[in-house]
Amino acid sequence: MAKEKLKSKNTGKIVLIIVAAIIVLSIFWVIGAYNGLVRSQENVNEKWANVQADYQRRFDLIPNLVATVKAYSNYEGKLLIDVTAARSAWTQASTAQQQMQAAGQLDSTLSRLLVVLENYPNLKANENYLSLQDELAGTENRIKFSRTEFNNAVKTYNIKLRTFPTNTIAGMFGFTQRDMFESQTGAEQAPNVSELIK
Repeated sequence: MAKEKLKSKNTGKIVLIIVAAIIVLSIFWVIGAYNGLVRSQENVNEKWANVQADYQRRFDLIPNLVATVKAYSNYEGKLLIDVTAARSAWTQASTAQQQMQAAGQLDSTLSRLLVVLENYPNLKANENYLSLQDELAGTENRIKFSRTEFNNAVKTYNIKLRTFPTNTIAGMFGFTQRDMFESQTGAEQAPNVSELIK
């Protein structure tokens, strides 16, 4: 009888230890999953800040580019107004989605402007313009790199959010998917030079 009682007591302790171990491991797993999501989310935020900084650099170059174009060409039409409007849209954007739209708008407008400027040989020979064009080309490369890095971080983060069992932790703590930086519709088509010069 005493042996059975002792055996029952030991079995109860073992079960209690197993249950306690499962609870402790579960708590550590939840903490690890949560911290992994936070790290991934902060990585996305960091990459987005890099995209913003590179776009801000580009938008800071715009007034100098517009002023140089106005000084060395007779072309002050709708295109320069569009460039200025796109820059204003960026500065007034309050969300990442609005900034992405403003950046896409400027991508399109700036490429049209650069195509049109090819018809102004005096401008193309100007040192200020050449310097701005070099800075802009470098900035464009940085933007491309930053957007790629941002999209990779978003992809990793969104995969974590959607995969089981991390998705249960993400749902419990309110983590939401992030949008990737995508090109504007029609960005894959080169501008028609003859239409831009009219």
